Amino acid sequence: MEKLLTHIESPEDLKKLNLDELPKLAQELREFIIDIVSTKEGHLGASLGVVELTIALHYVFNTPNDKLIWDVGHQAYGHKILTGRKEIFETNRQLGGISGFPKLSESEYDDFGTGHSSTSISAILGMAMASKLKGDLNKQHIAVVGDASIASGMAFEGLNHLGVTNVNALIVLNDNAIGIDPSVGALKKYLTNVKAGTAKDENIFECLNLNYSGPIDGHDVKALVTELERLKNVEGPKLLHIITTKGKGLKKAEEDQVVYHAPGKFDKITGERLKKSGEVQPPKYQDVFGHTIVELAQKNEKIVGITPAMPSGSSLKFMMDQMPDRAFDVGIAEQHAVTLAAGMATQGLVPFCNIYSTFLQRAYDQVIHDVALQKLPVIFCLDRAGLVGQDGPTHHGIFDMAFLRCVPNLIVFAPMNEMELRNIMYTAQMGLDNPIAIRYPRGRGATIDWKNDFETIEMGTARCLKEGSKIAVLTIGHIGNVIAELLEALGEPEKIGHYDLRFVKPLDKNTLRTIFSQYEYIITVENGSKMGGFGSAVLEFANEEGFSKPVKIFGVPDQFVEQGTIPETHHLAGIDFDTIHSYIQSTLNQCE
Repeated sequence: MEKLLTHIESPEDLKKLNLDELPKLAQELREFIIDIVSTKEGHLGASLGVVELTIALHYVFNTPNDKLIWDVGHQAYGHKILTGRKEIFETNRQLGGISGFPKLSESEYDDFGTGHSSTSISAILGMAMASKLKGDLNKQHIAVVGDASIASGMAFEGLNHLGVTNVNALIVLNDNAIGIDPSVGALKKYLTNVKAGTAKDENIFECLNLNYSGPIDGHDVKALVTELERLKNVEGPKLLHIITTKGKGLKKAEEDQVVYHAPGKFDKITGERLKKSGEVQPPKYQDVFGHTIVELAQKNEKIVGITPAMPSGSSLKFMMDQMPDRAFDVGIAEQHAVTLAAGMATQGLVPFCNIYSTFLQRAYDQVIHDVALQKLPVIFCLDRAGLVGQDGPTHHGIFDMAFLRCVPNLIVFAPMNEMELRNIMYTAQMGLDNPIAIRYPRGRGATIDWKNDFETIEMGTARCLKEGSKIAVLTIGHIGNVIAELLEALGEPEKIGHYDLRFVKPLDKNTLRTIFSQYEYIITVENGSKMGGFGSAVLEFANEEGFSKPVKIFGVPDQFVEQGTIPETHHLAGIDFDTIHSYIQSTLNQCE
């Protein structure tokens, strides 16, 4: 029997089906997503949970004329498949392929780019207000937002404004009690009570002046169509509360919703994740952080851990499991996380505030105003720093060194390996006069035997890994390991020196003076923004000190790097092994 999905290239094709055919289409769409993601990898559970909603929205509304925004975008795979990208969906998140998130430049059906959460309400309100100003009163505006995302500050700001307008906007609250990790906070408890029928008489959304309906079963596609058709004719701001199951339709994904948010490769029939090779590998940096903070906290009772909704991704979960009263998931609230840490620091606690580099961008003012200005010794641990691979430009953590090193009172450090990460965490918790940001990349470290005895690190000191005579290569962070391998491959060790600067701020000026006096050519390498980053700091030093030696900077250029594997994105940015190897080889030739 031929599949319904075969004939659907756009929402216009979807509208030709009768209501009774939609459950069958939902089953086919689930199978299609599972089939592709099982081999190509990606975000699974979120898209499986909104299959019926996706079909109903495109069935009822006149997209792309009606505007539809998917918050975060993890759940937009079904949307992409139904809007003309079915045939190329297997390129999802790959180099040159379609993005894993909605993207304005990719399709007229992607009305807003969404890689970070909680932006959809503000954006859809902006669109609805624009329609009203233009006199287009019939256009519909829909934002789909999860129960974890709606608890974020920016979402509350959007709801607060939406409630005093009379625009034609519908917020669909997709309530599955989980974001990437289980949802937290008082609003989550309230929504649980609403679903159980035990909430207080007043409805929080009605109090915000939204026309509330629900909760309804988000997997009953016919009920969804009926309610959305009704809401189309209701004027003003509205909120539809639906209840879904993340991972719906794949038993394993329903049972382990955290792991199956993005499970890697798996068996599409059984759902079992494919086992990786049994060879012993270095640990992930996030796990080194997670184990180390527990080790330190067992001896230092002042240590606390904070993460905004990423306990599993950051591995703070290790501490949350062992010391639940001292490790806090504050939900998708990066600004709150930073200022909460600041408040704790004023009272003598030692807060480790663990945030992905790309998400710290959302709390920049708090870093400056609430932490650095007051010289509060908050320890920022910035996971996923540098190019992160297939999540693409919304998630690359390449700006942190540039935007942090211009902040007074703030120390910026990047470990080259796991032991350096452990040692700087150990040093920081002993007591600093300043806040510090420690940035480390996504993925595995460089050392199998990484559980060293702790050693203190003197602030603002570099390491000389290898002396040379002609060319000095200065690296910051994990990418220094690539350079160490590269120098071995070049086979001219006496001419090339390698220095791990470790601190972007303060720079080790004494070591830099020696380098600029001793070498003819200076090369800097960083997995971060070339403009304003580590190389720029070295150039500023050279200018201040009156050195005129040529400095070649390898860093991420002034552009947003697309998605691909981490090696592919390094190649796109020009910081890959081959590009740097060729440059150093040609510089060596000039030395002869």
